[in-house]
Amino acid sequence: MGIRVYKPTSAGRRNASVNLNEAVTKTKPEKSLLKPLPKKGGRNHQGKITVRGRGGGAKRMYRQIDFARRDRDGIVGKVMGIEYDPNRSCHIALIEYADGVKRYILAPNGLTDGMEILTSATESVEPTVGSCMSLRFIPSGMNVHNIELLPGGGGKLCRSAGMSARLTNKEGKYATLVMPSGETRRVLIDCRATIGVVGNSDHQNRRLGKAGMSRHLGRRPKTRGVAMSHHAHPMGGGDGRSKGGRAPAGKAGTLAKGGGTRNRKKPSQDLILRRRKSKRYGQLK
Repeated sequence: MGIRVYKPTSAGRRNASVNLNEAVTKTKPEKSLLKPLPKKGGRNHQGKITVRGRGGGAKRMYRQIDFARRDRDGIVGKVMGIEYDPNRSCHIALIEYADGVKRYILAPNGLTDGMEILTSATESVEPTVGSCMSLRFIPSGMNVHNIELLPGGGGKLCRSAGMSARLTNKEGKYATLVMPSGETRRVLIDCRATIGVVGNSDHQNRRLGKAGMSRHLGRRPKTRGVAMSHHAHPMGGGDGRSKGGRAPAGKAGTLAKGGGTRNRKKPSQDLILRRRKSKRYGQLK
C-alpha cells in the first residue's frame, strides 16, 4: 500500500495521510546535480508580488533533470537508484551512462535499480520502459511521457506523477496523442518521448490533513475577495456578503470566470483536434 493512514491521535493527524514512497531506493541526492533554489515569495525582480499566496516553506535544493537527453544518443545508461524529489510530484531516477556521465530523469513505473535504458534517434532501439526515442519509431498504442512540443526543445507534456499520453496514430509529419485530460492533439513526429507511465501515482491520494503542511509546502493562507474591504479587492466592501453586482474578478480586476486563457497566436493551438473534457460544461468546443 502506497498511502498510510494513521490513527487519529490529534486533529491534524485525523484527516492526514502520508505517501510511503515505496519505490524510492536511494535517499541521498547526487551532489553534482544539485543547485540552490532561492525562494522568491511570489515576487518578481522589482520586489513586487506577482503571484499571491506564496512564501515560507521548507528549504530545497533543485535537482537538475535531463528532459531532452539528445546528447546521450547511443550510450547505454544504468539506473543507480530511484530518489524522492521535493520539487515535483513524481520520483526521479539517477542514471549513470557508460562514459561516466550521471543524469537525472523522471522515473516511470517499472524502472528499478540495475535496469538499462537507451536514447536513440533511430528505430534500432527496443521500446522498453525508460527508453527515449522519436515518436516516428514508437509503436502505436504505447503510453509515453515527457513529450516534446518542438524537436530538441526537451520534454514539456505529461511530466507529473501518474501521467502518460497514448500514441494512437502517425500520419505524415504528425503523430496523434490522447492526453490525460481527454484532449487529442497532434505533435511533430520527430519530437521525442519516453516510453512508459510516470511513477508515484499514489501522490494524488495523499491528504495534507492540516494547515501547517501547506505552510511547509510554501503555500500561505488565502483570503476571499468578498471578505476584504472595498479598497483592497473589487469584490470587497458592502454591508454583509455583497459582490457589488459585478462579475467575479481577481484583485487586479481581471475577470475570473467565463473567459479564455489560451494564447490563440501560438501555432500549437491549431494542432489540437479535440479539446479536453469539462466535468461541468461537457465537451469544450
